[in-house]
Amino acid sequence: MHDLRYLRSHRDEVEKGFAKKHAKVDLDAFYRLEEERLARLAEVEEGKRRRNEASQEIGRLKKQGQDASALLAEMKRVGDDLTEKERLLDLIESRVQEMVRWMPNFPHETVPEGADASANIEVARWGDVPKLGFEPRPHWEVAERLGWIDFTRGPKIAGSGFPLFVGDGARFVRALIQLMIDLHLARHAYTLVHPPILVKSDCLEGTGQLPKLADDMYRVTDEDLWLNPTAEVPVTNIFRDEVLEPHQVPTRFVAYCPSFRKEAGAYGKDTRGIIRLHQFDKVELVKFVHPERSYDEHESLRADVEDVLQALEIPYRVMLLCGGDMSFAAAKCYDFEAFAAGEKRWLEVSSCSNFEQFQARRAGIRFRREEGAKPEYVATLNASGLALPRIYVALLENNQQPDGSLTVPQALSPYLGGARVMHPAAG
Repeated sequence: MHDLRYLRSHRDEVEKGFAKKHAKVDLDAFYRLEEERLARLAEVEEGKRRRNEASQEIGRLKKQGQDASALLAEMKRVGDDLTEKERLLDLIESRVQEMVRWMPNFPHETVPEGADASANIEVARWGDVPKLGFEPRPHWEVAERLGWIDFTRGPKIAGSGFPLFVGDGARFVRALIQLMIDLHLARHAYTLVHPPILVKSDCLEGTGQLPKLADDMYRVTDEDLWLNPTAEVPVTNIFRDEVLEPHQVPTRFVAYCPSFRKEAGAYGKDTRGIIRLHQFDKVELVKFVHPERSYDEHESLRADVEDVLQALEIPYRVMLLCGGDMSFAAAKCYDFEAFAAGEKRWLEVSSCSNFEQFQARRAGIRFRREEGAKPEYVATLNASGLALPRIYVALLENNQQPDGSLTVPQALSPYLGGARVMHPAAG
């Protein structure tokens, strides 16, 4: 959410920011409406002033035993006129707020120009693309040989896009989740939370998924509840409509939470395997920090994500997103892409975003710099640390062996009973 005063007084910067993000915002209509709102507001304030003066004068006249009927009649006319003006002002303010709801965050000055992913810039790379010495199989074939994913029975339960992991395949999911959580707790000093899966509309408004992404989310019929599209939503909203005390900033949370998306508009893409799912597991990192520290914290958050990928020995690259490829709420974003040998391509496994104070304004999250100080909006950041399906894909495809077995990264081995190689299920 944007500050109306900033929008009014920085029109050039506003236009440039939305243009860089390739956002279609009718600013002419907004500024006309905002001008009308201010004019109506002035009328209402003047009406209140006149009503208050008349009320005081009526009180004085009555106290002196004088006739106040003419003034009473005038005050009634002023009151009736004020009621109508307040009604019109409420309508205009609602329209203004609705327009602002659809305005995305402004991109940071370091964000490159560009309309889509082709303009993203690679800023880092780690690890070597694996050379297996044989033609790598796609992950679904590796999983079927190992007996880890049941691609037939999963859709029977909930339809396509809802995977059924079995046996060691399910153990592998749990091992990855626990490794990531343990790493972020031990090395990066996050606090573990286990949030609800369902979220209210206000929560989605706060983080910026609503109103824009309503068609890509699952809603509970007849209730104001949605299946969370990303664990960022419930975790960021832990502090919704609160004022954090000085000792609470910074706060860093890590959470595991299954997430759900319809993948609207993605029909026909990546239909085989688990690259594009309606239900997926994810370990999420969320930070609440001082606004002036947000970009230092963003780089620190990026390092936390890289730490997991390196522990899992997965080759990856870091992409700085251009203005047109960023999310609605992000001011700056790095995407992490892991290389998958069977797919022979890079797969996005994490987005690492700085929202500055945009989400906090929408969600009403403020803080005090010192005891008794005036509250300010906090800065929020988040990243996947990491999203499992494509990490799972990369590990299956990069670590497969000709005999159908799978090598296990050293860091993951303790979570799988010390195994360094996993073999196909018997039978």
